[in-house]
Amino acid sequence: MYDVIVIGAGPGGYLAAERISAEGKKILLIEKEHIGGVCLNEGCIPTKTLLYSAKLYDGALHGDKYGISARDITIDHSAVIDRKDKVVKTLVGGVSMALKSKKVEVIMGDAQIKEKKDGKIQVEVNGEIKESTSLIIATGSDSVKPPIPGVKEGLESGFVLTNKEILSLKEAPKKLVVIGGGVIGLEMASYFNSIGCEVTVVEMMGKIAGPTDITISESLKKEYEKKGVKFYLESKVTKVDDKFIYFEKNGEENKVEADKVLLSIGRRANINGIGLENLNVYTERGCIKVDEKQQTNIANVYAVGDCVGGVMLAHTAYREAEVAVNNILGKKDRMQYNAVPSVIYTNPEIASVGESEQSAKEYGLDIIVKQLPMQYSGRYVAENEGGSGIIKIIVDKKWNTLIGVHMMGNYSSEIILAAATMVESNMNIEEIKKVVFPHPSVGEIIREAIFSI
Repeated sequence: MYDVIVIGAGPGGYLAAERISAEGKKILLIEKEHIGGVCLNEGCIPTKTLLYSAKLYDGALHGDKYGISARDITIDHSAVIDRKDKVVKTLVGGVSMALKSKKVEVIMGDAQIKEKKDGKIQVEVNGEIKESTSLIIATGSDSVKPPIPGVKEGLESGFVLTNKEILSLKEAPKKLVVIGGGVIGLEMASYFNSIGCEVTVVEMMGKIAGPTDITISESLKKEYEKKGVKFYLESKVTKVDDKFIYFEKNGEENKVEADKVLLSIGRRANINGIGLENLNVYTERGCIKVDEKQQTNIANVYAVGDCVGGVMLAHTAYREAEVAVNNILGKKDRMQYNAVPSVIYTNPEIASVGESEQSAKEYGLDIIVKQLPMQYSGRYVAENEGGSGIIKIIVDKKWNTLIGVHMMGNYSSEIILAAATMVESNMNIEEIKKVVFPHPSVGEIIREAIFSI
């Protein structure tokens, strides 16, 4: 008998298991594939490893801007993949060791929720029934594979790839077509463009980077068009064969040649086949429905991470896991999404938190919008020759509080934490003006933007 069973060892699952076990509770963590989930094995970590190599390569190629000359600069994609594998192995091992040190019992296998009887939740794994007082479902998500003619055959032949397969390619394609201009698509477009591949992005929407503020989205698109990436927006892919991707734009059919195709049009919650129906757990739009405590409609059954939909990010899963754990332990806690930062690790990076100009207007808020070039930061100018980074802040005029920050420029992924803290804390502008920023730092751009109001 366990206090808590956790299904899924991705960020939300393994963190929940560690946190609960640290409180002296008996925990069982069940994982069907690999510790660390998609983020550690096929997403966050491996993509950043590749992107860092690309950034170093790009810096070496253009070192003359900074008075540095180098010859015969090359990048070995196969070696980059080997290093990625080493990084992933190291971190997966680290998580496994942390679970062991916290005395978390781990079973590898498919979990099947069976029933709730006499207050005990039953879960079957590897033919054995396990019981617990509480259950946390953290089964994650998988790549959406749309029924576009030729996609299924392409996935089978290796011509069409998902985020999983592209991160294991030993040989870089000369021509890569990315279907989908969201986070995964743009990060992979960034990497392969940097190492010399011909990259084309086909996106159904009228902008790239999903819900990212339109100013930042358009600025990033211009940056990559300068680097040679081709974008086809408002374009619907209609067919894939073994050489071309066909798409419809403005009522006309077009095609683009590819050596490989990356399918990255979104992710779908993994909730089928785990036995939710045995407990009558409510779902909505293909995701598990939870309240602000991360609890489902069934008492003592919680869900966290991608399987609940919404903001499908690893750091969101971490916080959702903490909320679920705290409520299981009797500590009042609730999940809030108003200040969850989002980052796309392209070169330059983009990052945002809070409301965009568009979302604020949709909510009917009276806002002040200020935009500055990153050149207002001395360090940015010193380290980014010819850089065209920007910051855009959104202020609620009624309450004089900062409600949104959007940035393009390297270090944005680190700086956005300060902005998230300000938004989460409902800091007003006068309070932010009293914050002392280190100088010179790129983060000072937040202060510059605030004082420009």
